Amino acid sequence: LHAGDGFEGAPELANKETGKLFATMVTTMGDVRCEMYEDQAPLTVANFVGLSRGTRPYWDSKTKTWIKRPYYKNILWHRVIKDFMIQTGDHTGTGTGGPGYFVPDEFDKTLSHSGPGILSMANRNRPDRRTQKLVPDPKTGQLIGNTGSSQFFVTVSKGKRAAYLDGRHTVFGKCEPKVALEIGAVPTARGDRPVKEVRLTDVKFERAAK
Repeated sequence: LHAGDGFEGAPELANKETGKLFATMVTTMGDVRCEMYEDQAPLTVANFVGLSRGTRPYWDSKTKTWIKRPYYKNILWHRVIKDFMIQTGDHTGTGTGGPGYFVPDEFDKTLSHSGPGILSMANRNRPDRRTQKLVPDPKTGQLIGNTGSSQFFVTVSKGKRAAYLDGRHTVFGKCEPKVALEIGAVPTARGDRPVKEVRLTDVKFERAAK
């Protein structure tokens, strides 16, 4: 995985000189447009773009093969926690699925989980129970984590409730919060699953000034 991966067949998207990179997540409740932080989280953005466009292969557990096709097509927002976040990115819809690989954490001190609309990676990192921060490997000094893959979330907290996620989850974009907040207000049942399905039907990309 390298920065810029995912733009195969789309040179207009690869050219940073034409503007900032934006993603529009098309949902059954409306569009969510997000600025991608490709300079602060290049590998995470590359993975997101590649999965979205179908240029990055993922492991299909049913066919036991690597597949190259758009990953975020018609999948569920499977987890919604009011005043906290909305989560998607699992093509199985169970909340436990993924693409069959991990991507490294990319923590940038200029980015934080403050306010609604923060686009960030879900992961299986295990923070210290007391501090809620990742712990370093005693041998290497490197933080123990790097378990992000395909699942991601958008914060819908109106204050700074999600700030404790800093240094635990990779922030890789900032979204217009209107539709995200509406999704975050839907009724949920057991396991924080929406009572009525809300789906991410597609992700589109463009370069623009703003």
